[in-house]
Amino acid sequence: MSVQVKFWGVRGSIATPSADHMKYGGNTSCVELMVNDRIIIFDAGTGVRMLGNCLLNRNVKEYTFLQSHTHWDHINGFPFFAPVYRDDVNIEIRAGHLAHSCGIQQVLSSQMCQPTFPVPFAELSANISFCDFHAGESFSLGDGINVKTAPLNHPDGGTGYRVEVEDVVLCYVTDTEHVLGQTDENVLKLIEGADLVIYDSTYTDDEYPQFAGWGHSTWQEGVRLCKMAGVKQLAIFHHDPSHDDTFLDNVAKEASNAWGGAFVAKEGMCVDLCHAQIPKLSVVCC
Repeated sequence: MSVQVKFWGVRGSIATPSADHMKYGGNTSCVELMVNDRIIIFDAGTGVRMLGNCLLNRNVKEYTFLQSHTHWDHINGFPFFAPVYRDDVNIEIRAGHLAHSCGIQQVLSSQMCQPTFPVPFAELSANISFCDFHAGESFSLGDGINVKTAPLNHPDGGTGYRVEVEDVVLCYVTDTEHVLGQTDENVLKLIEGADLVIYDSTYTDDEYPQFAGWGHSTWQEGVRLCKMAGVKQLAIFHHDPSHDDTFLDNVAKEASNAWGGAFVAKEGMCVDLCHAQIPKLSVVCC
């Protein structure tokens, strides 16, 4: 069995295409999970554009999107995801925060309406199916891939995911805000014993008080949760736009000193979840 994770976008809030953001990357949230021949994509931030080109080069024509939520930085890469314009492609898109309102299809199509985008949603040629569920539900994606979900503490709602394949567990937990002095039991239960947790680490503990209520957490809280839950590795993720390469270098050092299982996610980084190894950085191409 092969289970690999690749980071295509690790930034939060807005893309940062600048010289001092090159080492860790400036694209917004997009993570690819490869389970044998199955492709699962977490979020459609700007990083999904390069992933789409790669999937076409690899001649992959079926995949599932699991959306954490639908704020702009997690969906604005979708209109630039080249496979959606191919009629031989099948895409399933799932979201857990919109079942009580407009639904995921409406949100994705509305961002492509004039006068804010020139190509209408109706121009998409791919065979796209939409599934709105309630965060907290569990479901199967087939091929032995089981998914558990949990609601997250974020403005307009959000969903955390736990993907289980045999004895391998990956958790994707962004965007979420913790409460000082309290443990988020939803998150703690979701990540219990996971091999890798990708966690919203937008701020540091020192920065957090000035941004309380904005819907984000800290890398230190991620470490605390992962140690409590018996997690093997933590990917520090959803970097704030103001955190340049020098800042994140310091975070990497501090996090590694705090707990050996923590590392800072970079664009192009691959993690093989079936073999114990240090996460490696590869070129983001096919």
